[in-house]
Amino acid sequence: MARTGTGPQQRETVNVDGHRLRLTSLDKVLYPETGTTKADVLSYYAAIADELIPYARDRPATRKRWVNGVGTPEKPGEVFFQKNIDDSAPSWVKRYSIEHKDHATVYPLVNDLATLTWLAQLAALEIHVPQWQFGPRGVRQNPDRLVLDLDPGEGTSLAECAEVARLARGILTDMGLDARPVTSGSKGIHLYAALDRRQTSEDVSAVAHELARALEADHPDLVVSDMKKTLRKGKVLVDWSQNNANKTTICPYSLRGRFHPTVAAPRTWAELEDPELGQLTYEQVLDRIEDVGDPLGGMRGGEADAAALPAEDGGPQDKLHKYRSMRDAAKTPEPVPHEQVAVEGYGNSFVIQEHHARRLHWDFRLERDGVLVSWAVPKGPPTTPSKNHLAVQTEDHPLDYGGFEGTIPKGEYGAGEVIIWDHGTYEAEKWRPGKEVIAIVHGQPDGGLARDGSADRRFAFIHTGGEDGKNNWLLHLMKDQRPGPAEDAGEPEDSSSHGGRTPESSDENPVQTVSAAATSRPGPLPLPDAAAVKTDIRESGMPAVKPMLATLGTRADVNDDAEWAFEMKWDGVRAIAEVTPEGTRLISRNGNDMTTAYPELQELGDRLNGERAVLDGEIVALNKAGRPDFGLLQPRMNLSRAKDAEAAAAKTPVQFMAFDLLWLDGNSLADLTYEQRREILEQAVETADAHGHIQVPPALDLSMDEAVAASKELGLEGVVAKRRASDYSSGQRSRSWIKLKNQLTQEVVVVGWRPGQGNRANKVGSLLVAVPEGTDLKYIGRVGSGLSERDLAAVGARLKKLGRKTPPLDDVPRADASDARWVRPVLVGEVTYAERTGTGKLRHPVWRGLRPDKRPSDVVAEVPETAAAKDS
Repeated sequence: MARTGTGPQQRETVNVDGHRLRLTSLDKVLYPETGTTKADVLSYYAAIADELIPYARDRPATRKRWVNGVGTPEKPGEVFFQKNIDDSAPSWVKRYSIEHKDHATVYPLVNDLATLTWLAQLAALEIHVPQWQFGPRGVRQNPDRLVLDLDPGEGTSLAECAEVARLARGILTDMGLDARPVTSGSKGIHLYAALDRRQTSEDVSAVAHELARALEADHPDLVVSDMKKTLRKGKVLVDWSQNNANKTTICPYSLRGRFHPTVAAPRTWAELEDPELGQLTYEQVLDRIEDVGDPLGGMRGGEADAAALPAEDGGPQDKLHKYRSMRDAAKTPEPVPHEQVAVEGYGNSFVIQEHHARRLHWDFRLERDGVLVSWAVPKGPPTTPSKNHLAVQTEDHPLDYGGFEGTIPKGEYGAGEVIIWDHGTYEAEKWRPGKEVIAIVHGQPDGGLARDGSADRRFAFIHTGGEDGKNNWLLHLMKDQRPGPAEDAGEPEDSSSHGGRTPESSDENPVQTVSAAATSRPGPLPLPDAAAVKTDIRESGMPAVKPMLATLGTRADVNDDAEWAFEMKWDGVRAIAEVTPEGTRLISRNGNDMTTAYPELQELGDRLNGERAVLDGEIVALNKAGRPDFGLLQPRMNLSRAKDAEAAAAKTPVQFMAFDLLWLDGNSLADLTYEQRREILEQAVETADAHGHIQVPPALDLSMDEAVAASKELGLEGVVAKRRASDYSSGQRSRSWIKLKNQLTQEVVVVGWRPGQGNRANKVGSLLVAVPEGTDLKYIGRVGSGLSERDLAAVGARLKKLGRKTPPLDDVPRADASDARWVRPVLVGEVTYAERTGTGKLRHPVWRGLRPDKRPSDVVAEVPETAAAKDS
């Protein structure tokens, strides 16, 4: 925005992208509560234009104007609701009309900074747009996004809206839609999901209405879908009606006409977990945009689904529709081809362009089927296999763009200078749409790739999705730069699509993995500095993750084997591993730091193809037969001195069985499906041999019955069935993961003990155990079998310090309570048992050991639902 005049701040003439605008009353206070002036409003819209305009582009803009300001709670300002464009509007403001039976309404389109500035000068604080765009020649298109308005009724707040948003997200995810939240700047939350324009507004409204009804049916105490105000007290209204073609929603990044200058602000899902979640002001939005970017990235114009519209004549799909909709050939030197282009093509060109836009990035483009499939890479192509770079897939570009260099004017999409950094040809080693692309590119001897080594590079694009959108990929420089045999670059292979390998076809089947890992292991690595690791974690944005928990189940819970993957259940200690350049930090299920106890697991940092990651896995100790042995692990679970831990590691080494990857080099993977996370895990963690401390045990491409039979044959604890389409629900017990145990086990809370007989007189003879039931404890029996002298020494000393006079629960039978010594219920242990009685007591329980990694609140009664129903 260039000023061309001088004089008082009250009035000024400016030049915005070549258009002269007269700005008046710049010192007028539009928000009296905060003293925010019109000049402040103009400055905000100028600063946020690059983020706002893509969500308003080519949509009829309805405005709400507060000519004299929003006023105060005691005296609100007068608001004008305006659809028609002003008669005095500059001729350069793009506009389209909507025909009605008896009149036509002409709307302005907020397609550039000059138009946005003109509206702000008119005190049009709020910009509302529908969920559809005008196409060429003003033809109304189908909607490119679905929106739900979550509006809190009396007695509810933003916290309840966030809860409903998470519930709605689950349904939308199951529908294949990527939901993103926007705090509305008013009271509630808007939930957006990008569409591919194949449905009409009526279709989308009907789906949104059914979704709202489903939420109401499942959560009647929290959700209402009826608009009647009398029904909304204490509930959140899921307003589905804004998907109607005649309805509008506040545009993301628009100001609101509240008493404080709040904004319809796109947010991350992590932010919605904040108990102090609130609406954001325009200053807060500007402060965070440089740090977190645009959380709606990928929502623009249906980009998240990357689906082209069919041609009007029913011919082939027009892959460049989105590209053209974002550019005006009269304003940009970029090649903008005619509406319908041929999509056939077998060329193999590539180009990498250095793009000096608002944020410097590199555009990596590969020719495919007559277009350039494109990714924006903020940090440029990686130069080492140890560092993966974020790559955001953008719209397909025309082939002519491969030769484009020049300057895109201000106010246009992607404004800035474009330079060809490198170009040449490539071979597609693998091309799995939406999942993985491996390409060997051949650049120029004087090109950008050759500056860091060879001009021939083997890259992998790995789709991650992630918190910021379905278009997020990782760009990885392959460690093996030797071109391998070309693979089928067409449809995905069946085995890959299931994310697993059969034991017969892999060197990593369970027998070989556990037996080979029991022999010849490298020595422990030095421990990291805990404070340095914690600092690195905070600075890198790595999330604090709680493990997702499985539900005990039976064959009946796995209704269709094809929908599930099966993994062996490892009998050890669950751990979240946080890997940084400073070292690896191990966190137990209840949040305790276990890093000191397992120094040999620092090897994980050397096995990671990346700098920072969060993994989920199990720490196990293997016996001489190569089987996990929980008893061997017991002496290592309470070590807090590095010297003791190193001695124990030399005597009884452990392995980390990594079975999930949740975060990698700045990208959250938790919202991806299980299959996608497994694919990335297997590429991100090296298991070059079976003798190290780090293993990625295979997901078995077997039926459930075959997997269970294999686990029994191997002497393992059982199998975990994981739904292939499920995401990672941190800290939640989910039925997307089902435990199928060969031997029944139960975590228990110790509530007392009884003295033994003979040489155990006055010592612990048996333990009285319980499980939580609501806020109380439920007695489930006593256990004496399996208590070795070592166990008695470890448990006995602790029990005496925890003594209390009265029982911590009331349902202990008189026979068991007669000579009991009661203790505070803080110790957690684990037992095996044969079966449960009809009242839930354990038959033939055997003590396995203490579980210092668990709290009493972590314990649940692990009874399969089918078994529980049978007992009742």
